[in-house]
Amino acid sequence: MSGADGSGGSFGSSASEVPPMVRTPVPASEPIPFRKREEEVQNNVVSTSSASGTVDAKAEIGPTGRPLPHFDDPKPLTTHGNARIISMCNQKGGVGKTTTTINLGAALAEFGRKVLLVDFDPQGSLSVGLGLNPHQMDLSIYNLLMQRDVTLDEVIVPTNVPGMDLLPSNIDLSAAEVQLVHEVAREQTLQRVLAPAIAKYDVILIDCQPSLGLLTVNALTASDGVIVPLECEYFALRGVALLKTTIDKVRERLNPRLQIEGVLGTMYDGRTLHTREVMERLVQAWGDTVFHTVIRRTIKFSDSTVAGEPITSYASASTGAESYRELAREVAARCLDG
Repeated sequence: MSGADGSGGSFGSSASEVPPMVRTPVPASEPIPFRKREEEVQNNVVSTSSASGTVDAKAEIGPTGRPLPHFDDPKPLTTHGNARIISMCNQKGGVGKTTTTINLGAALAEFGRKVLLVDFDPQGSLSVGLGLNPHQMDLSIYNLLMQRDVTLDEVIVPTNVPGMDLLPSNIDLSAAEVQLVHEVAREQTLQRVLAPAIAKYDVILIDCQPSLGLLTVNALTASDGVIVPLECEYFALRGVALLKTTIDKVRERLNPRLQIEGVLGTMYDGRTLHTREVMERLVQAWGDTVFHTVIRRTIKFSDSTVAGEPITSYASASTGAESYRELAREVAARCLDG
């Protein structure tokens, strides 16, 4: 997969190296380059089949400007275990990390996967988004990290989604970042406490805080892969370079198996030229690392958060729910069943 090992992108080591987005005037008689490329792909695409899905000869061009593959539902499982651990990571806030963790997890659970969600953000948004009160938790992931006598099973709570459990968090976790500084092998603490869960679950999704501090490094060290939710907006695009540098350092020094599973475009609004241009730049930089699935803006996401449940159950027939089901199919094809 191009860019999955960190070599496929054209970003440099600093976010400031991403050049400004300057539009080149296009004569009225010519289509804009993004549309031109769409037409060329549409006229020349051939039928292919791979772990990335099947592309038909006359495939529809997706929001990323590439032929849109068809992804089958993940195959049923007869046994559970050997979980793949995936972090949702982006140091910029408000890009859809928590929303993606909740709804991708719920969609994978719908397809028969046993899923554990890990709230690794002191703000506790993942826990709140699933209906928990952060002030009424007897135990949280903070206790699991810092107290040797607390076990994983004591902290895990079931959710209203069959097959999906949660490791909750609250503001106590902010103290862990300070306390872990003095611990031996501080970067491996989360990896150690999650080890018993690997044999019980098929997927473990970690919702990271919007920073590149010690908690995020812990999550990356514990993970097999990273999904980068990215708002389709230029300032969000520039910040990914710094994240890539951090992922490369963790891979080199702490976790050689770590790879970027994909970059996910969120809050997509195809009606705006800016959104389409950002998506074009994203594909130019990251290639096939960018998921074909994009998550479009819809008020249903906010409504489902207030209701404390995933959009897949709150508004099961909505475009948002279908987008996350399609993302679950693509993630399964790329990362889980491939």
